[in-house]
Parts: sequence; structure tokens; C-alpha cells
Amino acid sequence: MDFDFDSTTEEHRQRLQSFMAEHVYPAEPVLAEQTRDKADPWQVPPVVTELRAAARKRGLWNFFLPGELGAGLTNLQYAPLAEITGRSPQLAPAAINCAAPDTGNMELLAEFGNEQQKQRWLRPLLDGEIRSAFAMTEPEVASSDATNIATRIRRDGDDYVINGRKWFITGAMNPNCRVLIVMGKTDPDAPPHRQQSMILVPRDTPGVHIRRGMSVFGFDDSDHGGHAEIVFDDARVPAENLIDEEGSGFAIAQARLGPGRIHHCMRLIGMAERAIELMCERAVSRVAFGKPLAEQGVIREWIAESRVRVEQLRLLVLKTAWLMDKVGNRGAHTEIQAIKIATPASVEWIIDKAIQTHGAAGVSQDFLLAGLWASARMLRLADGPDEVHKRSMARRELKRYQS
Repeated sequence: MDFDFDSTTEEHRQRLQSFMAEHVYPAEPVLAEQTRDKADPWQVPPVVTELRAAARKRGLWNFFLPGELGAGLTNLQYAPLAEITGRSPQLAPAAINCAAPDTGNMELLAEFGNEQQKQRWLRPLLDGEIRSAFAMTEPEVASSDATNIATRIRRDGDDYVINGRKWFITGAMNPNCRVLIVMGKTDPDAPPHRQQSMILVPRDTPGVHIRRGMSVFGFDDSDHGGHAEIVFDDARVPAENLIDEEGSGFAIAQARLGPGRIHHCMRLIGMAERAIELMCERAVSRVAFGKPLAEQGVIREWIAESRVRVEQLRLLVLKTAWLMDKVGNRGAHTEIQAIKIATPASVEWIIDKAIQTHGAAGVSQDFLLAGLWASARMLRLADGPDEVHKRSMARRELKRYQS
């Protein structure tokens, strides 16, 4: 097995690392200042817009999307690039137009959208002119089981009428969000996995009410467009806004979430590397009980264990990316679930130890660690909680032993 980066990946890595050093890392304190001072919490900080313009000018754009619509990279080629952006998750993914939920929505539209939908929504998303949201999760049902989704999408002549309530809809608070991809039931009497459909709903559609922004461990994630609670009250859209066909929503959701899960894990490895750096820098610069923290046995154990964990995770993520390229997302289903189980939990542990090494400073606004921890912990729920993936994996393993 060859662990070297190919020439294309290495070229992009070098250019992206230079961009991070020259533009992204220096912009982190600027982002903090602009976020603190802005009157509207959902206003896009100017530094984000500036970074996006600078990144696109340098050709650092749409790395996540294979084929002619994107940068033409494979999952294996994209993995080390996404890892680099994970080192500054508030800025870098958005700067290069590789931020969730837009990435998943663009992949969805590229695979399932018709030509009219691609021209109206996919093209502006690819060009960074608009942002989007994916409206699936609901507060009244256990949304980890997607067949529970209760939002109703009812055909009425040449339109569909949507009624329901969604929450933690990432990106919907962003003023540049122009479209929501909404999952709901078109036929409650169909078989469980054929009841759901997906439809494109412009954010300014009458009957779409953005009730509030949702916080994550006290963070509003406004830099990513926030997480909204949305009520659909007789929201009416043309029938041509339906994606694919009625009853295909569950299958589309599964196709969308697979790549999204590995993208999260790729970025999480970058977050872990940043946390390890901060932990080591703190350990060599602080003295307690007469010697540097770096000479304390427990700190050394945390650092060693962190390095072991992140190296294991990287190999598993790279294997999964390689397998997705070889046999497709469906063929890599077990590996995608494995990385989704292992990566957020282990990265959460690493960031926790970095926080502990920093003492009170680790939970403050003066370091990135509190935000990194909240993101990692949240990702143990996003795109399916740990327990659902473990249930599915165990069932697949047991099938080999059951008659």
C-alpha cells in the first residue's frame, strides 16, 4: 500500500497550507473581534467574505465535488485537504466553499436534481453566490429514525404544500441562505421507506417561518450559518421543485449523508491535530510543582495517547475514502459507519485533554478549544448518533453467523 500523496494532492496541499498560513490563521482573531462586535448575530463577518474571494482567486474552491462540476478530485485526494481545513473549522471550510451543509446539498443536486434545479440552485451554490440548508431533523420525533419524519408534503394541483416543524437546520440563519432542501412525507400509507420525499423550498416562500436560532453547547455557530428552528405553515412551492420522484426521499437522504459523514471525519482529524499542537505548546510553556507540564507523567500520557488515536483515525478515514472511490458509497457503508463512530468520540477525548492541559484557559474564549470540543461532541449526534451506527454495524456483522 502506497501512503504517498500523488502529485495533484501534494500540489493542492502546498497551496492550501500556504493559504492557511498567510490568510486563515491570521484571520482567526479578526473573526473573533468581528463576531463579538456585530449587532446582528447572524450577519456574515466581513473576514469570511474576504477569505472566500481570496481562496477562489487562487483556485482553492469546491475540492469536495468530483467530476467536472467540482475540482475533479477523488475522495482519497480530498481527504488530506479537508483535514487541513479542519484545523480552523470556523473559517477554512467556508473560505474554500467546502462547508456543510452546502457540500451535501450540492452533491445531492448534482446526483438527483434535474437540469432546471441545477441551473437555478446548484450553479449559484458552486459559484458561492448563495448558501443553503438541509431541513430533515424534527423536534417532535426521534429523527435518528428517518422514517419517523412527520412533516407533510401534500400535492395540490400544480403545487406541493408543506406543513411541519424542523429544528437544528444548519445554515438556515445565514442571510445568504436562499433555499432549503426539505424532507417530509408525501404518502403516509406507503411502505415505511417510500413515504418520504425531498423538495426545494426557497427560504423566502410565504409560510416559511424562521422561529429562532438554536445554540450548540452555548455556541450559536453563526459562522456556519447557525442552526434554525423552522415552521412550515402551508408553504406552497411548484411541483417541479420536487427532487427526483415521490417516495425517493429516504434513499436520497442516505446517499447524501454518506459523503457528509466522511467529510466531517476528515475535518475532525485536522481539529485533533490542532488540539495536539496547542496541548504540546502549553505543556512546554507552563510550570507546575517545580517543573514544566511537559515533564508531568499524566500530560505525557495524554500526548502519546492522542498521537496514537489520531494516527489510527487517519488510516481508517483514508481507507474509507479509498474504498468509496473503488466501490462507491454503498459498498463502503460499513467503513463509513465505523469512522463516524470512532472519529468524533476519539477527537472529543483528545480535545478534552488539551482543554485540561490549559486549565481554566481551555474553556475560555481566548483559545479555540472550547469551540472545537463543542463541534466534536455535536458530531456524535449529527448525521446519525453513535448508537444508531453501532446498531446497524452489529446487525451486519451478526448476519454472517445467523441462518
